[in-house]
Amino acid sequence: MEKNDIISRAKDYIAREKDAGFRSEVEKLLAAEDWKELEDRFYRNLEFGTGGLRGVIGGGYNRMNTLVVKSATQGLASYLLKTFPDKAAAGGAGLSAAIAYDSRHYSSEFAEAAALIFAANGIKAYLFSSLRPTPELSFAIRRLGCDTGIVVTASHNPPQYNGYKAYWNDGSQVVPPHDQGIIDEVNAVTAIKEISREEALRRRLLEIIDTEIDGPYQEMVRSRLFRPDLIRAHAGEVKIVYTPLHGTGAMHVEAVLGSLGLRVLTVPEQREGNGDFPTVAFPNPEEAAALELAVQLGKKEQADVVMATDPDADRIGIAVPAKAGTGEFVLVTGNQLGVLLGDYLFLSLKETGKMPAKPVMVNTVVTTGMQKRLAASYGVECVECLTGFKWIADIMRRCESDGRGYTVVYGTEESYGYLVEDEVRDKDGISAAAMVAEMTLYWRSRGKSLLDRLEELYTANGYWQELGISKYFQGPEGPGIMQGIMEEYRKHPPKTLGGIPVEKVRDIRESVWKYGGEGGRQEPVDLPKSDVLQFYLKDGTVVSARPSGTEPKIKFYASCCAEVGSAGLGGAKAEAARKLEAIKADIRRVIGG
Repeated sequence: MEKNDIISRAKDYIAREKDAGFRSEVEKLLAAEDWKELEDRFYRNLEFGTGGLRGVIGGGYNRMNTLVVKSATQGLASYLLKTFPDKAAAGGAGLSAAIAYDSRHYSSEFAEAAALIFAANGIKAYLFSSLRPTPELSFAIRRLGCDTGIVVTASHNPPQYNGYKAYWNDGSQVVPPHDQGIIDEVNAVTAIKEISREEALRRRLLEIIDTEIDGPYQEMVRSRLFRPDLIRAHAGEVKIVYTPLHGTGAMHVEAVLGSLGLRVLTVPEQREGNGDFPTVAFPNPEEAAALELAVQLGKKEQADVVMATDPDADRIGIAVPAKAGTGEFVLVTGNQLGVLLGDYLFLSLKETGKMPAKPVMVNTVVTTGMQKRLAASYGVECVECLTGFKWIADIMRRCESDGRGYTVVYGTEESYGYLVEDEVRDKDGISAAAMVAEMTLYWRSRGKSLLDRLEELYTANGYWQELGISKYFQGPEGPGIMQGIMEEYRKHPPKTLGGIPVEKVRDIRESVWKYGGEGGRQEPVDLPKSDVLQFYLKDGTVVSARPSGTEPKIKFYASCCAEVGSAGLGGAKAEAARKLEAIKADIRRVIGG
């Protein structure tokens, strides 16, 4: 990027940014002639993608700041006004939006800035009074009958990040055609309408909400449990250690589980919201290090289960005691917890007579293949979708409206996201936490731990093990490097991975199945286009590659099955591990690291 272009864009930003702190950052960089940092902040606009915004906090067009949030919200408001002209004409009785935010730096400021942009456009904004989890935002949209919603969060990213997720009127993140329509409006913004907080309140275009949503949300979570009598009778027998990882989850997890009589010990150092996340490198329940303090407390208290939600409490991870007498805890992977929750949901729906006539579970294309086998064993159809919970919600929407009679009873993804009810249309770590607590008590009442049940499921469905590899590519050249890796795989797909022949390739971006050794036979792929490549190996292993939609990294997934034969479960585990190590070596030779 030319120096004069950098200076021009930086001065334009300074003239438009009303936040003194962000403006000062850029002024100081110009004075210091720090061209490398300035180029990174101005070589592009922070992209408003299909899920919204996410980036490093700071001044500049390629950063998360007040001006970027206002511009994005103006684009979203403009799209609503064009999409619902009748409601827009109704004024105060017309369009509305709900806004929530988590504990990250500037979350409350960004949330209020967005609320006031809506208000300035005549769209009533319902703004939570303090931090709330993402699933409650989805619930609020549906309960209040809003047309859109925003949650200010960067999920489990490091402390220097923040983000902005946009939702539609059904409580799910936006999908086609609305996602592209909003992106086009955001990119076309030249002027931003603004209003003061006082004026918005006076005109009743801003309403602060809290307990009127909190109470119904908590009651909904309790109502979706299957065995309240079992909980009432035996709640005192189960001890739960929990951490919100300095995020939003403590309020609801403590209230819901406490009201059921369950003992919840929250990690004191991580209970309060703190955007610095001082006790963890990454506030991500997928990372073993993030659960370290909780596991320590779990060992001390001899807990039955340790649970952690990420900062916006849409994801949950757990750890459970290892074999009796060891005093150690085992981290349960996202795929394993997805299997355990699915098993418990399907079993409970059958036992309680609540299983619908045409039950469906939805998971993503990179989730363990074990879930499909499990669902089939209960007579539940497994439908796959693209990565991202908005696609799970999209299938829920279609099942409710297409007249075929299918009912989605469970949604899950490998990255620790679960939906065990239908009042929220995004992953819900609060509801999942309550269900995990009941599930733990249920199996305990039958003399089993969660690990015992998981091993039973492996014996019945084969031993499944998954592998995840990520490689970051920072800076202006990063996207090009990732694109090059994906294109090389497309042009020259591997004939083997880990020494196992590749039988077919699913290219979701090009909407085609490609079969090897059959004269170039191809078939269409019935999924929305997305930059995902999947290699199906002869032994049933599936290896997937995709660039992340929220971070500058490329991600690989492998799901491998080894049948439990004469060598037993131990032999199956060794076989799966051997295959995955060989596959990992092949991937590392391509991406490095």
